[in-house]
Amino acid sequence: MATKKLQLNYPIRIKEEIAAFTQELFYFLFDNQNESAEELKQKFYAFSSRMELDCCDLWEPFLAALPNIIHDLQLDAEAIEANDPAAKSIDEVYLAYPGFYAIAIYRLAHALLNLGVKTLPRVMSEYAHSVTGVDINPSAQIGKSFFIDHATGIVVGETVIIGDNVKIYQGVTLGAWHVHKAMQSVKRHPTIKNGVTIYANATVLGGDTIV
Repeated sequence: MATKKLQLNYPIRIKEEIAAFTQELFYFLFDNQNESAEELKQKFYAFSSRMELDCCDLWEPFLAALPNIIHDLQLDAEAIEANDPAAKSIDEVYLAYPGFYAIAIYRLAHALLNLGVKTLPRVMSEYAHSVTGVDINPSAQIGKSFFIDHATGIVVGETVIIGDNVKIYQGVTLGAWHVHKAMQSVKRHPTIKNGVTIYANATVLGGDTIV
């Protein structure tokens, strides 16, 4: 029996392609980049050309942003290693910490969003959410030396602003008081200032809230 299908502007299976691209992009931060850059570019072109925005002209500017992303991620890893007594080395942070992975994908997705790419950064962030339990909207603004411990159940909303040297533990929500479409262009989520620590299961709500 024929059934009516949900309508989408591009194939739903593109989610799988973006998940694989996201994973390979993370590895790319550590690999010999000259060897894998061309392959990643072709994959980026392949699915981005089928989405709502032609991203082909954005690959080179994205590559140009990577050194700053790598620098910021090194600071994030150092903050995790320095603040978590269980962390024995930076290598352990890179290999075993879901919080670091979630931050890395956020920083990559945020860079693409800043270049004008729309849907792709959100799909990348949701992939990271699915494998880490950390939900960071790519539009959030996060400073340097960001430390997430234990990772599970963390939510960082779209208009959150986080300063430098902030530490967040499991179960923290940085959210909005209300969810209405009319508030789309309004700052709905809190601002976390430099050096703040937010402990497990805290809920901080509202665009006017400053911690």
